[in-house]
Amino acid sequence: MKLAFEYGHGQIEAELPDTTDVFIPGETVADPPCLPENEIESATLESIRNPLGMDPISKLVKEGSKVTIIFPDRVKGGEQYNSHRKVSIKLILKELYQAGVKKEDILLICSNGLHRKNTEKEIYNVLGPEIFHEFSSSNQIINHDSEDYDNLVDLGKTSSGDPVIMNKYVYDSDLAILIGHTQGNPYGGYSGGYKHCSTGITHWKSIASHHVPKVMHRPDFVPVNNNSLMRHKFDEIGEHMEEKMGKKFFCCDAVLDTKSRQIEINSGTANAVQEKSWKLGNQRTYVPFAEKKYDVLVFGMPQFFHYGDGMGTNPIMMMQALSAQVIRHKRIMSDNCVIICASICNGNFNENLWPYTKEMYEMFQTESMNVLPDMNRYGELFATNEEYIRRYRYGNAFHPFHGFSMISCGHLAEKHTSAIYIVGAEEPGYARGMGLKTRATFEEALEEAKKKFVGENPNILALPKTYTTAAVHLMMKDDLPPAALKYSK
Repeated sequence: MKLAFEYGHGQIEAELPDTTDVFIPGETVADPPCLPENEIESATLESIRNPLGMDPISKLVKEGSKVTIIFPDRVKGGEQYNSHRKVSIKLILKELYQAGVKKEDILLICSNGLHRKNTEKEIYNVLGPEIFHEFSSSNQIINHDSEDYDNLVDLGKTSSGDPVIMNKYVYDSDLAILIGHTQGNPYGGYSGGYKHCSTGITHWKSIASHHVPKVMHRPDFVPVNNNSLMRHKFDEIGEHMEEKMGKKFFCCDAVLDTKSRQIEINSGTANAVQEKSWKLGNQRTYVPFAEKKYDVLVFGMPQFFHYGDGMGTNPIMMMQALSAQVIRHKRIMSDNCVIICASICNGNFNENLWPYTKEMYEMFQTESMNVLPDMNRYGELFATNEEYIRRYRYGNAFHPFHGFSMISCGHLAEKHTSAIYIVGAEEPGYARGMGLKTRATFEEALEEAKKKFVGENPNILALPKTYTTAAVHLMMKDDLPPAALKYSK
C-alpha cells in the first residue's frame, strides 16, 4: 500500500506491505462526540456556576477582589472561534463583573512556564479579539516570566523536597483561575489540572524536580499513565501552592477531542476536576486498539509542529518528538520494535527559538557523552546562562532548562527501541550524531530492519498525521484502563 507522511513543509510517500495497519487519531477509532456548537457556551456556563468541591465564583469574590486568570500558551488547545479558552474566559469575566469585581483588578497571565513567551499576535489568536482588545491596551495580559524575581515568590519545598517557586501575581490574588485542557500528554497522561500550575507558572528549579532522568526514566513513566511519579509531583506542587496561598485554585478544564473541540467541561478544585475529567478523557485518549504487538512503527515529522518551527529539524527536539511516540504507544510495541520516521533533518536548529540547543548538540558529541542522560549534569550551567536567559525574557526564546527536559525525554526513544531510522534527511550527520540510523527511503529502512531486527514478516503500524493531530495513547485491546493503575513511589 502507498501512504503519505508528513515531511518538512510537505509530504513524502512510502510503499508499505499490504498487511500494514493504519491508525489516525479521531478517524480509525472515533472520539466521543463533542458538544454541539450551539451548546458549548451553555455547558461551559453550567460548569462554571456549579463547580465541583468549592463555591461558585459569585461567592469567592466581591468588589475590590484581585483576580488572576491563567490560560495556556499556544502549545496547548485550539484557537478556533469557540475554543475553550475563548468561551470560558468570556463567561468567567461576566461572572466576575456581576459579583462586583472591577476590570482593573483582573490580570490575564499566559502560563508559558519555560516555553517561549507568546507574541501579541499569538495571544490574540489564543484569546480572540474581544478579550485581547479589552485587556491588552491597559497591559493586563502578560506572559509568565520564570526569571522575573521581583514577581516570583519562594514557597519553600514540598514534603518530597521539591522546590516551589511561583508567580507572585497569582500568589497575591484573591482568586486564581486556571483555564485548562484535558488532552493527552506524554508527560503524566494529561495537560490541565495541577499540571497547569506546576509547570506553567513556576521556575526552572521547580520543573527540574520532575522533568529530569530520575523521574522520566522510571518504569512508571513509560508507557504513559495518570499515576506516575511525575503526575504525583504535579499534584504535590499544586497542593503546596494552595496551602501557602491559603486558597484553592478555581479550575475550568475542557476534555478535548482530536480537533480540540470540547467534549465536556468541568470546573472546581483541581483534584475534583482531574477525577471527573479523566473518566471521559480516558475514553478519548487511551484507545484499546491493537490485537497484536507491532514490530515497526512508521510515521513522518513535519518541520513545524508543537513547540514551533524547527521542531522537526532540530536534532534535540526531534529526539523528544520521537520519544513522545514511544511514551504514548509502548503498550502496543514489541520488545524489539523499530521506528522508521521521515524528517527533512536539514541542520536547522532555529536558534531564535532554541539558542542553546546547538551548543548542547555539540557538547553531546564530546566529553565522553555516550547517552543523553550524561548531559543532565550541565542543566544548571545552561539554566543560569545570562545570555540564554536574556533571550528567554526579551527575545521569545525557550528557557535554556527547557532543553534539558527535552534531553531527558529524548533518551527514552533509544531506551525502548531496537533502532530508529530517519528517512530523507538532508543533513543526515545530525541524526547520526543523536544515535539514529539514516536511510534515503522508507523501503530501504524497512528492508534493513527486517534483516537485522524484526524478521521477514513484521507487524507494521503506520501512523499518518502523528504530529498534526491531538494524539492518543494506544493500548492493546485487553489492556486495563489507566484508572486501574495505582501509584507507588
